[in-house]
Amino acid sequence: MAGGIYHVTCRGNERGVIFKDDHDQQRLLDRLAESQEMFQVRVYLYCLMPNHFHLLVETPRGNLDRFMGSVLTGYTIYYNLRHQRCGHLMQGRYGAQLVKGDEYLLKLSRYIHLNPVQVKAWRDRPTPERVRALCAYEWSSYREYAGLRKPCGWLTVPPLLNGLRRLGVPGTAKGYARYIQAGLVRSDEEFVQLMRSNPIAVGPEPFVDEINTRCMNMAGRSVKREDMALRSIKRWKKREEVEQAVKTVLGEKRDLLTHRRHGAVARGFYAWALQRYAGLTQREAAAQLQIGTGAGICLMVKRALSTKEYERWQGKLELIFKG
Repeated sequence: MAGGIYHVTCRGNERGVIFKDDHDQQRLLDRLAESQEMFQVRVYLYCLMPNHFHLLVETPRGNLDRFMGSVLTGYTIYYNLRHQRCGHLMQGRYGAQLVKGDEYLLKLSRYIHLNPVQVKAWRDRPTPERVRALCAYEWSSYREYAGLRKPCGWLTVPPLLNGLRRLGVPGTAKGYARYIQAGLVRSDEEFVQLMRSNPIAVGPEPFVDEINTRCMNMAGRSVKREDMALRSIKRWKKREEVEQAVKTVLGEKRDLLTHRRHGAVARGFYAWALQRYAGLTQREAAAQLQIGTGAGICLMVKRALSTKEYERWQGKLELIFKG
């Protein structure tokens, strides 16, 4: 949605680790910085945890899907190559919840930024100890908001600080820090339950009703409010449509799709496209390419993704499917 503000969540496949060290976390932040500039998305907040991460972003151009596709595809390729693995890294499609209203945005920012000290290992520790851990945590945007490090240059900070002012709280680094740390003493449980009760939207009731209605119309069927999610309106491309697009991208090299011996890179690219755009599993892609196992597809895709041809073909394919 153009101008929408989204709480985005991504989890590792089967809740597995998606950041093994600081280098991985920095790589995702670099990818965020590149993608927000490319797609003109405003990133308000982030918090990276070992097996998941949270973002708060605004999409003036209504292109959240392309932005997140860029972030997640780029990071997954990097991660799989660096750690010598293959296959999906994330658990299905990312979650995307529309948010509106200063009070809701600020409480959500508190929920996101307190993640590192709300885990079981920290939940029952003394408040001063949790505050110190929060201030020391490198992989969230809290330190920038609280004035504990220099601005990174790509994070959009003023809107939330202005929201504090409208609620009568000083819109300064110290004012924001006090607001966030207050959540360690006074629970936001009511807001958290409200947020978790509706995966589509959080905000004033008229706004939530409007978004729910809009999503149900897009889905083309009636569903229960508590079961509805933005991810349910995802529409995969038809396999034939992806195949034709890949052939267009390959141009004169399209015949390589049928050559087992010489067409490994092209066939690996096709297998990746079937999973990325048509939603096929590795096993389904293997059947389409007449390869014995999903593991064979995994190896073929891994080899293709490490080539210069892949980078060029991927860009052309994204242009075909844009919008």
